[in-house]
Amino acid sequence: MVWTDILAIILGLAGLVGCILPVIPGPPLSWAGLLVLFLTHQGAISTTGLLIWLAVTIVVTVLDYVVPSWMTRATGGSKAAGRGALIGSIVGLLLFAPWGIIVGPFAGALIAELLFARKDFGGSVISALGAFLGFISSTIVKLIISGIILYKILSCVVG
Repeated sequence: MVWTDILAIILGLAGLVGCILPVIPGPPLSWAGLLVLFLTHQGAISTTGLLIWLAVTIVVTVLDYVVPSWMTRATGGSKAAGRGALIGSIVGLLLFAPWGIIVGPFAGALIAELLFARKDFGGSVISALGAFLGFISSTIVKLIISGIILYKILSCVVG
């Protein structure tokens, strides 16, 4: 096993960890492991395969910020709560990482519902729980994608 194989595995593992720790960009790191394989192992992954995984990585990364907002709306939250969840995600990540990305969507949706939609506290909490469920859903999807990429890396390096 050469150092590039070790680097690809480390990137794959870091990507998996990054799915849970919000300060680490999980799927992009996993994809970087695939890129290392592409550059160092001829035929391990095709150009088309690499580009497809790049597209999947981009979509999953974007959805990670959008899904909490969408779930907020799906649980009866207002447009303001959906925007609050998105803003809460970003502010939470920037100011209170790593826990801010978990609490941020909930707090953002709750505050927006209370201030702008003028809902009662109970209804606002339900909308905010939607934001939290969106966070959990997107985390599961990231784990699945990064896990598949890690499997591909390991199968190319070890197998």
